[in-house]
Amino acid sequence: MEEITHRTVAVNGINMHVAEKGEGPVVLLIHGFPELWYSWRHQIVALAAHGYHAVAPDLRGFGDTDAPPAVTSYTMFHVVGDIVGLIEALGRDQVFVVGHDWGALVAWCLCMFRPDKVKALVNLSVVFRPRNPTGKPVETLRTAYGDDYYVCRFQEPGRTEAEFGRVGTSLIIKKFLTYHDPGPVIVPKEKGFGDAPDKENALPSWLSEDDLNYFAGKFEKSGFTGGLNYYRALDLNWELTAPWTGVQIKVPVKFIVGDQDLAYHFPGVQDYISKGGFKRDVPLLEDMVVMEGVGHFINQERPQEISNIILEFIKKF
Repeated sequence: MEEITHRTVAVNGINMHVAEKGEGPVVLLIHGFPELWYSWRHQIVALAAHGYHAVAPDLRGFGDTDAPPAVTSYTMFHVVGDIVGLIEALGRDQVFVVGHDWGALVAWCLCMFRPDKVKALVNLSVVFRPRNPTGKPVETLRTAYGDDYYVCRFQEPGRTEAEFGRVGTSLIIKKFLTYHDPGPVIVPKEKGFGDAPDKENALPSWLSEDDLNYFAGKFEKSGFTGGLNYYRALDLNWELTAPWTGVQIKVPVKFIVGDQDLAYHFPGVQDYISKGGFKRDVPLLEDMVVMEGVGHFINQERPQEISNIILEFIKKF
């Protein structure tokens, strides 16, 4: 990790921390929750070794990047604006983009708003889902899963932060990163996020104590509010993106998901993929890989395979 360099870039009114390595075409790596640039540590090294300039920012609200306090500062227009500003700061007209989890959603929106900035996209875990004009996201999730679904639990400002504070940052990060269940994350209020702290909580082979300590140290410093605000802005995003209802994603795309990923088992996703909806909405979807036995944090769980798939795809362009 010592060979990865770090700097702060002024973008879109905030200071953004980026980790980078290598020279050549830029590959922008966009992380999810509760993650950081560090989630891409293996891909940064692999891409740089193959002649690319790998750049992994901490998104707004995360790590060493500024975290504006207001929920309204976390719309996709803000976050995509940061990414466009970063691309300009790197002196590039176009870049390759790789996204995971929330980073995949950011990448889909980047392709929706500014497809001119993206040579090709590799997205992990989260498929493109067209905007549903008839229902706000949080209410839709509440109807499907109830009030104890984690996204619904995240909505009230301050409540989840206080609960995470009681449990402890390290254990919260550990619980999320070691979650390997394809079912939805249901957190009963009477039990909370700290329930059964020792239950199946051994670190997997792909996550070391040093890795866990890096994530925990950064979240201990920054807190979780910035990351949680992405969930709290879901309905606001739905309102603001009304003009993009029915839009297609028109950049070349490769999609990768684990068959144990909760995002792959979200209601309707597998039908959407298998019955042609995904290809209809993303007409330049070139290929899709479903990795057996792999959970949500796919780029960390299978780092070499993910790096190889990214490299194989982007070298075509």
